[in-house]
Amino acid sequence: MNTKVFVRVADVNGGTKRIVMPDLIYLASPYSDFDSRVRLARFHAVVIETAKMAREGHLVFSPICHSHPVATIGCLPLAFDYWQEWNREMLRRCEKLVVLKLDGWEESQGVQGEIEMAKALGMPIEYREVSDGN
Repeated sequence: MNTKVFVRVADVNGGTKRIVMPDLIYLASPYSDFDSRVRLARFHAVVIETAKMAREGHLVFSPICHSHPVATIGCLPLAFDYWQEWNREMLRRCEKLVVLKLDGWEESQGVQGEIEMAKALGMPIEYREVSDGN
């Protein structure tokens, strides 16, 4: 856990060089709601924040960015129970948990479960305010 990942890449002279990959961040955020408009608004907010973090140079996995389109287009369940094990395994592979403080994050069963798991793994946890936009 929390080890740097080194990757060998080809350089322009035909050799290779070692580069350090940034830590993989798991971006936790609330999603579930009976109102589909709330789910969609949360999805959009997380996509915007994930893109902003990527522009900042972070390597980010967002379960909402991944599972919302896969579920809606691929006709899979949207329920937390369906995605719970998938998300746990992805969290195990990350070096840090960042919690996006969207409305509802403190009440979210999923977010609270991700925080508890990160604590159990000894993973650093950061809390991030929602940006005003791009």
